[in-house]
Amino acid sequence: MYINSLELSHYRNYDNLSISFEPGITILYGDNAQGKTNILEAIYMSGTTKSHRGTKDRDIIQFGQEEAHIRLQLTKYDVSHRIDMHLKKNKTKGVAVDGQSIRKSGELFGMIHIIFFSPEDLSIIKNGPSERRRFMNLELCQLNKIYYYNYVNYNKALNQRNILLKQIYFKPELEDTLDMWDMYLIEYGRHLIEERELFIRNLNEIVKEIHGHLTGKKESIEIGYEKNVSVEEYENIMGEKRRMDLKYQSTQTGPHRDDICFYINGIDVRKFGSQGQQRTAALSLKLAEIELVKSLIHDTPILLLDDVMSELDSNRKHFLLESMKDIQTIVTCTGYDDFIKSRIHINQIYQVTNGTVDLIQ
Repeated sequence: MYINSLELSHYRNYDNLSISFEPGITILYGDNAQGKTNILEAIYMSGTTKSHRGTKDRDIIQFGQEEAHIRLQLTKYDVSHRIDMHLKKNKTKGVAVDGQSIRKSGELFGMIHIIFFSPEDLSIIKNGPSERRRFMNLELCQLNKIYYYNYVNYNKALNQRNILLKQIYFKPELEDTLDMWDMYLIEYGRHLIEERELFIRNLNEIVKEIHGHLTGKKESIEIGYEKNVSVEEYENIMGEKRRMDLKYQSTQTGPHRDDICFYINGIDVRKFGSQGQQRTAALSLKLAEIELVKSLIHDTPILLLDDVMSELDSNRKHFLLESMKDIQTIVTCTGYDDFIKSRIHINQIYQVTNGTVDLIQ
């Protein structure tokens, strides 16, 4: 799988951009705030319909314009495909695959598999549980359309139940209607728990070897799925905690409160690990993600690296560079000396300056 080209119109600081990519490594270099990350963001949106920054569509559209366009051409299993995305300031975005409009973003998942790696990801271990849930959800939604279906419906049911809990405070007679939303939450939530368990189990098999190499076999890592409730106990605990839910006017039980734990030599690295251990664990997690996706889709994902090399020491850089050799990788950086010194083959180098992109190699 690889991207052939990207076209942008009125997207952030780009009036019009047309850029081609080759399989292999492409470097986008230039000073900060020139538009390098915007290119990666547009690629990520093409595969997920969302910005990795969590930005709303209207804030992506160029100032003074009402809409923006993204067009991405890719090759998958030797077949060419086109993804068109039409961002609108006051309306829902339009998305088409090979000229056919799609009604739900879930129909796009699986068309292109993207792994985004930025300096912020190096803090995933020490940050809050929501970051680690987001990691699981983004990857599982790309890999499994059934998971995406259950995830969307779970969140809809969760929102409706939380609204109802607030209404019951003023209208206690509505409490009987909670049973229906409990049923929906348990139905969709059980599927999320089962898929997350499998995902973490598969990830664990890969991450141990990678982390061992990174630490010279001095440390052993274990990733655990810290679920808020088990599939077997879900229904009973929901019933037991109803009084608490009514008191706090929010749902206290379910996979929306899950977490991932990381143990290095038996120590919880989230709480007691050094910054170096936390960053190494985060890098191991990302490298394991690459290998897991490759094994599950029987193809290579697209790797987007947003100025992450400057955050890594030489040992960690080496392992990341090794992982890039057989997959299409698009890298942003302020300089590319590290790549030249590593003697890794670079297919293209673009210079990005204030919304203009020039091929220099």
